Amino acid sequence: MLGISKDSPAAQQKFKEKHQLPFPLLSDPDAKVQQAWGVWKEKNMYGKKVMGTERTTVVVGPDGKVERIFPKVKVAGHVAEVLAAL
Repeated sequence: MLGISKDSPAAQQKFKEKHQLPFPLLSDPDAKVQQAWGVWKEKNMYGKKVMGTERTTVVVGPDGKVERIFPKVKVAGHVAEVLAAL
């Protein structure tokens, strides 16, 4: 499991420690990876259109191929949904 965001490595380290995450977080400051994966999208924030990350889970198999994509992730219930799919 990996997490990817535009946050700096220092900000990610604080987030990782705060939430006790056991997996690596990768910094994508230019959103190149997020654009390549199709999760860098136009969003509405308080009625204003902005570009941002659409929270998405991508399951990649041992062969490196994408097996399943969970778009527009909501935290509640998501872990159970992913585990059930695996």
